[in-house]
Amino acid sequence: MAATTVVQLLVDAAARAPQREALVCGDERIDHAHYLAAVAGFAHELRALGAAGERVATLIGNSIDGCIAAFACLSAGAQHAPLNALLTPHELEPILADAQPQVFIVQAPLAAAALPVARRLGIVHCIVVGDGARRLADAAGGGAALPPLPDPEAPALLQYTGGTTGRAKGVELTHRALAVNVAQREALLPTREGDRVLCMMPLAHAYGMAMGLLLAVRAASTLVILPRYQGDAVLDIVARERIGVFLGSPTIFTGLLAHPRSATTDWRSVHTCYSGASALAAATLERWHALTGAVVLEGYGLTEAGPVLAFNPAGGPVKPATVGVPVPGTEIEIVDVETGTRVLPRGESGEIRARGPQLMSGYRNRPLETAQALRDGWLYTGDIGAIDDHGVLSIRDRKKDMAIVGGYNVYPREVEEVLFAHPDVADAAVIGVADDYRGETLLACIVPHQGAAGDAAALQAALQALCAERLSRYKQPAAFSFMTALPKTSAGKTDKAALRAVFRSVPAHRAGTVPSKPATAFPPHHRGADA
Repeated sequence: MAATTVVQLLVDAAARAPQREALVCGDERIDHAHYLAAVAGFAHELRALGAAGERVATLIGNSIDGCIAAFACLSAGAQHAPLNALLTPHELEPILADAQPQVFIVQAPLAAAALPVARRLGIVHCIVVGDGARRLADAAGGGAALPPLPDPEAPALLQYTGGTTGRAKGVELTHRALAVNVAQREALLPTREGDRVLCMMPLAHAYGMAMGLLLAVRAASTLVILPRYQGDAVLDIVARERIGVFLGSPTIFTGLLAHPRSATTDWRSVHTCYSGASALAAATLERWHALTGAVVLEGYGLTEAGPVLAFNPAGGPVKPATVGVPVPGTEIEIVDVETGTRVLPRGESGEIRARGPQLMSGYRNRPLETAQALRDGWLYTGDIGAIDDHGVLSIRDRKKDMAIVGGYNVYPREVEEVLFAHPDVADAAVIGVADDYRGETLLACIVPHQGAAGDAAALQAALQALCAERLSRYKQPAAFSFMTALPKTSAGKTDKAALRAVFRSVPAHRAGTVPSKPATAFPPHHRGADA
């Protein structure tokens, strides 16, 4: 019988492989029996604090404590609100005010900044975990059994997402929606029993949770956790921990390809790589396969969709620049951008809408935005895509990222794919900027590879020639900016809102170079609005 809550997946993993390593983080390791016992013990503590039927917010970075807290919240019958550990107090306060948690669990290094916010909001029960505080793995000592499994239709997750456009919205997902989505993904991408999964993506985010935390327990696998992406640490751990499944993002894959040690790293254990956050350039896919021998399987989803909607199936042909086919039980259609009611023919670009059992119930306290996103049973994603004659989905862009150049719709992702094809481009982003003549023109922000041949002028000339060869004239960038790094959201996506805030307009009627901003304007861990 299929699980109706992901809590059952952990129970099953502990029954199948009690002594197999479940979680590895640094020098700390626990097996599945210990994992389940710690979850049970902490779940009872949360219930004693009145968490059942309420919300429990966690502000914990990637760690064993974070994994135990997540499952304990669900096991306690609470709605888990995982918050990104990079949030500032200014970002945290409106989220906590919206969530109104009964209990707030905070990692020790974050407590000094976060607890005053909780006190201002009147949150009574605050628990500090981690080094120098209590370790949740110690909750296994009581020997308590799990509380009764939660109602499948009860709220399980309150996952905050704001994209890059404004205040974070709380996405509400039921236990059934989460469990169904795990089963849907497994139908396309069966996980090997007992595999070793490396996750450096934030476990508080939909991608890290679905493809790391939940994927691992589904196959009684070992989740090897890195607190954050660091190139040297990743290369060390791949061979040492015999990683089989590698979770990444475009930022991680391009960063590792540029790392001087990547060519001498032993990648032989890695058999499956997943990519999320945003689409990978075809050239990056090819270079990664040449380096590691492993294929990168791209998928598509969003927090509101539980989160997985489509994936390239394991063992099937991988078509570059596509995100595969809908997971079982899911319908995906491409509709016109203007009304969202006219279904477009195969091959034509429009807004992606989806329907399936994994969709959110709605946004917490946001009835108008819920009504805009969920219409007649369809989730309107705000993403632009197309479905080819074989039913394979490709993502062209975000609807809001579309630029209108001289009356023509331009989706920057198409232009970015061309830029990424040049071997000296490490990262690239294209945005529309105001132009008195055309309405908007395109600005290409380029991060050259270290050691790229020539100077910025030579690279710009080469990119202009490449764009002229592959793109219609109105799709060619009118200006270029060369930078040391692009701003990223906490989910690893390029923060185009930050780029637009800097480059509000470029008076360019010909392709020129605009001044690059200092590297300090865009630190490597730039925070966006994503929670």
